Amino acid sequence: MLILNQRTAAPATDSVALAYDERKRSRLKVTLASGFEAGIFLERGDHLHGGDKLIAEDGSTVVEIVAAPERLIEAVADSPLLFARAAYHLGNRHVPVQILPTGNGGKLRFQTDHVLAEMVRGLGCAVGETEAPFQPESGAYGAHGGHHHHHDDHDHDHAHLHNPGHGPHRSVPRIHEFKPR
Repeated sequence: MLILNQRTAAPATDSVALAYDERKRSRLKVTLASGFEAGIFLERGDHLHGGDKLIAEDGSTVVEIVAAPERLIEAVADSPLLFARAAYHLGNRHVPVQILPTGNGGKLRFQTDHVLAEMVRGLGCAVGETEAPFQPESGAYGAHGGHHHHHDDHDHDHAHLHNPGHGPHRSVPRIHEFKPR
């Protein structure tokens, strides 16, 4: 079995089609297009995207990752404001979303979830099901998805590393810290 554990820019010699949930896994046994079996071993939290390439440990094979088609919900917004509102509400729920611009608004694709589909329909989007490769936005923490930490010998302020943009995190004062008036 081939062991795939390092990214490369070299030309692909084989490929494997993986759905989004499979591309998020750091350990995965796959069957390549050639029929060979391979094991993908990545650092925890490292995600694969369609077009990424992994080289075998022995250097014999370069495998291109193909985003496999899957069933998705597609919400179509007919104005920039509706598009922004729908994207905001999905993002506020930490839903992986693929953003597709259109001439007058945009499309948002996300994994099948009928509660979320009803939410964006309620906002005014046209909602339907589609089958397509799912390539959601990587998020604010990195080009390959996930939240990576690069630990070194420097002492870093934990709050600085984990400030997700929601403002400072405050603890509730203890009862003895209240001063009577």
